[in-house]
Amino acid sequence: IILWVVLYDSNRFVVRKMQVEDKRISKPFRAIIVSDLHNKQYGKENEKLIEEIKKQNPDIIISAGDILTGKPKAKLEPAIEFLKKCSELAPVYYGNGNHEQRLSLYPDVYGDMAERFDDAIKPMNITRLINEKASLESNVDIYGAQIDRSYYKRLNEKTMDESYMESILGKPDTNKFTILIAHNPVYFENYAHWGADLTISGHVHGGIARVPIWGKGALSPSLRIFPKYDGGIFEKDSKTMILSRGLGMHTIPIRFNNPGELWVVDFKGN
Repeated sequence: IILWVVLYDSNRFVVRKMQVEDKRISKPFRAIIVSDLHNKQYGKENEKLIEEIKKQNPDIIISAGDILTGKPKAKLEPAIEFLKKCSELAPVYYGNGNHEQRLSLYPDVYGDMAERFDDAIKPMNITRLINEKASLESNVDIYGAQIDRSYYKRLNEKTMDESYMESILGKPDTNKFTILIAHNPVYFENYAHWGADLTISGHVHGGIARVPIWGKGALSPSLRIFPKYDGGIFEKDSKTMILSRGLGMHTIPIRFNNPGELWVVDFKGN
């Protein structure tokens, strides 16, 4: 039974929906959130995933990172083709995950993978957000945070200084609704303190396996058992985080009681 559930959950995804209301949002819009695809294919050339995104009719698509898998000589084509199809459906706002980040940090290991990936998606309707922001017509700013690699260390979790987020992103405009793409959810409290009204994260893959009935994720990428932030919606001081369980797998290539997730978020003024 366990093997059947692993096989089933490792090859399907579910759609999660949420509505965000804030008086600063001047025009309603719909966003699709994709995260941690890791070159996973749902049907030939990801036709099932693309069809579902198209069905939801998004105004924008937000990537929370790790669409590719950062391994030496790993294929880039599945991620590139997926992003191309997404960008033909709606503008894509792309925040890096640790896998995209490592390609450019370690060229001696990954060769020209970062350069080839950047060149491939440059002509597409994709806005890369690497410690910068983009402004939407709806009085909404979207930031993409690429935190230092030291914050991804396993076992020994590094404390983030309160001033760090401002040092890489500056101060957010409080007159606008602020969306922050921040791949690592561990530092949600820092993101909220900085001023992110809505943080969009991934990275944890839902904890790989979720304990039946209890529903907690079992293991984080930093090798923490039953991590605090494993998947779902979290709140801190009126700030919110959507933590996607992602769509793909790597390292431990299984999912148990933990199908992939595609998030659909409707934004509107209240």
